[in-house]
Amino acid sequence: MPQERKIAGVSKTVFTLGIVSLLQDISSEMLVPIVPQFLKFAIGASTPVIGLIEGIAESTAALLRVWAGYAADKFGRPKLLTVVGYGLSALSKPFFVVASSWEHVLAIRFADRFGKGIRSAPRDVLIADSTANSERGRAFGLHRAMDTTGAMLGPIVVVVLILVFFGQRFLVEPGPEHRAVYNLIFLCAAVPAILSWLVLVVFVPEKQRSRSDSSKPQVRIGALDRQFRLFLVVVTLFSIGNSSDAFLVLRATSAPIKMGMVSFLWVYAAFNALSALVALRSGVISDKIGRKPVVITGWLVFGLVYLGMARADSYLDVWAWFLLYGVYYGLAEGMLRALAIDLAPAHLRGTAVGAYFTFTGLALLPASVIAGLLWKHFGPPAPFYYGAATSFVSAILLGLLVKVKEYTAAQSP
Repeated sequence: MPQERKIAGVSKTVFTLGIVSLLQDISSEMLVPIVPQFLKFAIGASTPVIGLIEGIAESTAALLRVWAGYAADKFGRPKLLTVVGYGLSALSKPFFVVASSWEHVLAIRFADRFGKGIRSAPRDVLIADSTANSERGRAFGLHRAMDTTGAMLGPIVVVVLILVFFGQRFLVEPGPEHRAVYNLIFLCAAVPAILSWLVLVVFVPEKQRSRSDSSKPQVRIGALDRQFRLFLVVVTLFSIGNSSDAFLVLRATSAPIKMGMVSFLWVYAAFNALSALVALRSGVISDKIGRKPVVITGWLVFGLVYLGMARADSYLDVWAWFLLYGVYYGLAEGMLRALAIDLAPAHLRGTAVGAYFTFTGLALLPASVIAGLLWKHFGPPAPFYYGAATSFVSAILLGLLVKVKEYTAAQSP
């Protein structure tokens, strides 16, 4: 692998992809806390409908990811797929301005997640191909940290827009009369998404991947070994309990807590800031002790957070549990992708990370639908008790069932 000039301890390609993700996440995370409010208060969608929209959107991304990873392996053009995916997501966001029903929002979310499904696995292939094995955790940790920094900045931008242009008119339950607020946020969210796509097109090189005829990629899970398949089973179980973050937003902003949207956006920014800091360290630590212990710790933290949110009844509870939720994200999100790559041979990296994204993403449809039904029929705490239980069981199974080969620097690609 040719050596690239390093920035912040990683290759120039990895750092540039971090900037791409930072800009994209500013855009996406401006909308994460806003879209559920838009659906509930401006359009009048029910909680099960919100769960259905999020489940379908994320499952769309999931179905495409394994194909996109396979295509990146087969054709050796991961950048091309990444460019198409980021471009489609950027193009979809301005259409929120004309949305007037939940069906319109579903179509927009579908297009956005379609783009994410195309880009995610090929982007991770670009990261892996630009990084020595001995530095993989650092690379994925830094990328996750930059991604999460964008997620921190997104809600801050929303707060500034609301306070500067609309003052206190954007209240706890902003309804149709606040459509101008929503439209401004939707339009502003499109700007960093477009910039993200331009940075990718101009500054990230396309590297042709070489492989022998004896190691052709296959779009079959059976092409990957038993340990990887066990990993997929366990991570899918965890994902079935990990419903859309829209339910965390609704839990914080609905009765009995009823945190105002501006107050919640500060919580959300702090959550992402802590996640970024933890991600920087977790990648370096995982290079020393392995990815699996870091992921298990993250899942245990997730379970504690969901137990806490099930019982939350004050602003202080929301602050405490969302900050701890940032620890989970920093520990587990980037390291799960790195662990998927650790468990696969080099010529199947795209297929492996695509399979990981697909199985976990497909689980989001039943996860979000189940959460919406539990919320409706048993009350707001129910989906969080459910998610806590699946996370604790998954952490135990990952520790007992999945064996990772001892990692050595000699295994560098």
